[in-house]
Amino acid sequence: MTRMYARSTTIHGDRRSVAAATAFIRDEVVPEVAAMAGCTGLSLLAGSGSGTCIVTTSWLDEGAMHASREGVAAPAARTAEILGGRPELQEWEIAAMHRVPESRHGARSRVTWLRTGPDAVDRAVDAVRLSLMPKLDDLPGFCSVSVVVRRSEGLTVATVSYDSQANLERAREGAREFQEAVAPALGIEVLDSAEFDVPIAHLRVPETT
Repeated sequence: MTRMYARSTTIHGDRRSVAAATAFIRDEVVPEVAAMAGCTGLSLLAGSGSGTCIVTTSWLDEGAMHASREGVAAPAARTAEILGGRPELQEWEIAAMHRVPESRHGARSRVTWLRTGPDAVDRAVDAVRLSLMPKLDDLPGFCSVSVVVRRSEGLTVATVSYDSQANLERAREGAREFQEAVAPALGIEVLDSAEFDVPIAHLRVPETT
């Protein structure tokens, strides 16, 4: 199967501007980016308490992602201006994707950043696929899980979404077990974990499980 790619734009901004930024992304950025060649969707993770927002676009292949760099710069800058922060753009390979029904209004995500040696990225991906994914379908409100990687830096990011804050909290013990027991036992460093609202979820990436 052809590898797909993603670009994340992270902005640490003013939490009071998250609603305005969300409206701008939905009304202005989504149609602009969707019209770019090779784009297969956009999602937004919004930290209403922290002010941190992560906009992720997905692309058919690495060439399409690279060709879009200039085109996405202006929307990213305008979004950052609304939030009062600076855009940090990173490009990723999509290593795994599994979803059930589309995320509904009120969906919440837990994002976990992991690090290994560059030659051990597949170990981190397999840890999520084999240790975490099989359990997710049975959890109340599970919506999706995605795994993206930057192999040259040994970075892996896993995002798991649920249909409500209550169901996110119900799954917290399993997430803690993965972060505190499973990952360290495999030599995987957990760099950070954070929770976000999911006001926009339109990444059209095929299943990889």
